[in-house]
Amino acid sequence: MLFDSSLRKELGRSFSATLLVLATIVMTLMLVRTLGMASKGAVNPSDVMMVMAYTLIGQLPIILVLSLFAAVVSTLSRWYLDSEMVIWLGSGLSLDRFIRPLLRFAWPILLVISALTLAGIPWSNQQIQRLRTQFEQRGDIERVAPGRFQESADGARVFFIDKDRLDSLSARRVFIANRDATQETLTMAESAEVSTLKGEKTLHLKNGERVELPKSPTENSRIVHFSDYTLTLAEAVLPDEVSMPTKSQETGALWLDPNPIAQGEFAWRVSVVLSGFNLLLLGLGLSAVKPRAGRNSNLMLALFTFIVYFNLVNISQSWISAGLIRAVPLLLSLHGGIFLLGCLLVAAQVGGWKSKFNRKRKAP
Repeated sequence: MLFDSSLRKELGRSFSATLLVLATIVMTLMLVRTLGMASKGAVNPSDVMMVMAYTLIGQLPIILVLSLFAAVVSTLSRWYLDSEMVIWLGSGLSLDRFIRPLLRFAWPILLVISALTLAGIPWSNQQIQRLRTQFEQRGDIERVAPGRFQESADGARVFFIDKDRLDSLSARRVFIANRDATQETLTMAESAEVSTLKGEKTLHLKNGERVELPKSPTENSRIVHFSDYTLTLAEAVLPDEVSMPTKSQETGALWLDPNPIAQGEFAWRVSVVLSGFNLLLLGLGLSAVKPRAGRNSNLMLALFTFIVYFNLVNISQSWISAGLIRAVPLLLSLHGGIFLLGCLLVAAQVGGWKSKFNRKRKAP
């Protein structure tokens, strides 16, 4: 049918353009955020692109929902402004006849949103959590960065080396602060070299001094000069199982977990899936615009509606996590109310156009 094909073709162009713009903006913001995390030592600098990819998977459902909503509003608003909608409605079509072609276009996108929200988001959060845990549990020598003070894996030592490094296994001007139950030790050396002795990594310090500061007031401090000193380095300790936060848990596990925080996360994921369909219906009802109105007026209204809707979703998650209300009643009341609002908007538009054309037919 000409009507279905023309509507879906224009929706596809609008959706693709909106998705490209939103994805570019989000990727730019995530790049800045991820680089900031790498500079603070939260993630490995070599894993920046992987963290960005996993984060994009987690943000993609929201981007797809907003792109679909904006595509519906922009396409139908253009039809109203260019009087194409008058032609279609005057030929006998009703506004509720638009629901079927909209669903035909949107069902693959809604299916992708559901898969990414229910399965993709927890998987991407798990991968990011594993990368962070592996980076935090790395060995002492991997933690050392030129020109920065860095703690060891057990938190008992602080390392510092000069920026003038010879290679990956040697360095100049090394400072090490060690603290235990009996004393604090400061070790400084002109150069250092890493080697493996009996399966353990050791650090060979050359031409330096060691200052021992006992915690007991009865003992005296001691300064020792050395030409060669060997220090054992702690290896990376990787846990057998990484404890995952609530956002990284599977959706089925969240549904079975009676914890309010888990129920709040489950409600948020289900809300993202339901919001895709509800915003599709709201876009159909909000797309009506007067020809003299600005072309961007409906897009601004759609953006405001999207912000309000997802703020309600986030507030609902916080209420459920706090134990103020259960997940199922809140999901039914929130998304059921939005669905009824969309139906009322469409019904109002249908009634308005029917009465308008009836008046025109009775006028002669």
